Amino acid sequence: MTDMTPMKEILDPIEIASRDEISALQEKRMAWSLRHAYENSPFYRKRFDEQGAHPDDFKTLADLAKFPFTMKQDLRDTYPFGMFAVPREQLVRIHGSSGTTGKPTVVGYTQKDIDTWADCMARSIRASGGRRGDICHVAYGYGLFTGGLGAHYGAERLGCTVVPMSGGMTERQVTLMQDFRPQIIMVTPSYMLSILDEFRRQGLDPRQSSLKVGIFGAEPWTNAMREEIEQAFDMHAVDIYGLSEIMGPGVANECVETKDGLHVWEDHFYPEIIDPATGEVLPDGQMGELVFTTLTKEGLPMVRYRTRDLTRILPGTARSMRRIEKITGRSDDMIILRGVNVFPTQIEEQILKCEGLAPHFQIELSRKDRMDMMTVHVECTPNRCDADARAASAKELSHHIKSVVGVSTKIEVHDPQGVARSEGKAKRVVDNRPK
Repeated sequence: MTDMTPMKEILDPIEIASRDEISALQEKRMAWSLRHAYENSPFYRKRFDEQGAHPDDFKTLADLAKFPFTMKQDLRDTYPFGMFAVPREQLVRIHGSSGTTGKPTVVGYTQKDIDTWADCMARSIRASGGRRGDICHVAYGYGLFTGGLGAHYGAERLGCTVVPMSGGMTERQVTLMQDFRPQIIMVTPSYMLSILDEFRRQGLDPRQSSLKVGIFGAEPWTNAMREEIEQAFDMHAVDIYGLSEIMGPGVANECVETKDGLHVWEDHFYPEIIDPATGEVLPDGQMGELVFTTLTKEGLPMVRYRTRDLTRILPGTARSMRRIEKITGRSDDMIILRGVNVFPTQIEEQILKCEGLAPHFQIELSRKDRMDMMTVHVECTPNRCDADARAASAKELSHHIKSVVGVSTKIEVHDPQGVARSEGKAKRVVDNRPK
């Protein structure tokens, strides 16, 4: 593993402030944000009034529980510009989801919002081990998706040289990495595995690459996958978290010194953990659904936005700001199979225990004789593809899933490259059950 030099840059003072200082700033900014939303967004004025909540009711952070939740469906219902709290003419940029399951969710930014986003991303890259002057290879998708431009602006704000590669053209990605010698790569973890495959296909040793830091986000990934990437490339693999409704990437980030969870940049985003069934606020340390309220956003303030991501809040370590644990799954991506809750990350963890299997997989759900079935499609490694080895790998994986996750599954072991690759977020679950 490449040794990281001690951080020489001066941290933002708030990163190492006391909890009292952080809480005082949050209370001040929360009061502004709630009032801004109520006075300038017709959506929030109506929602607050229906709840019987008013910005004057907010005195301490505990009072936030009096205010209503915001859901993704709210953005769809107000499509395209119905939730903004500034005139459309004051927005300098609009992003949105792909809209593959209906109308896209649309988010917008004032110039101050863009500057805040760049600052948070620069802080995230610095926390990951990136430094001014580094070359940063951005392989997140550009366009309406917030990943590419979010990473790009943050890297420029830190003082990096940015290679705006975007996703796809994997062979060229590797060629440019060999030619440009970047120290940082920002990409989804599943696509990083495709890049690893391409290094090996070209006969290149990934451990001899120039990469020192990989900043991976946009989808859940496991510590087992982190270890595989770090060992393959002899670099640090660091987790970044964000979502377009709150800002984009850079809401929270791991610190390379500890890699023990993602520090939330609490001067801009206030986290809560709730019981996903009841909406009750849970104390720090308990597992539940992550909820965010924005503290400084002008264009699209978000009050108690339900992310559907499952995690827990932990005390700060490398920074004063609190951490969230690695996202284990989503309350709405959870598979309920014959009464058992299953998350794709659990399946991934079991695949990575099997030496004869590559880390590419897809879960297929089907129904036979009124019984829900799960098939896990995986690939054999090039040296373990004969019939006996495939059968042994399938038996081993099936045993691991049954023992750890608690469900019986069918395992289909395909040839290398036999599972569809992703150039962005991996499509882990295909549900073919009758609606």
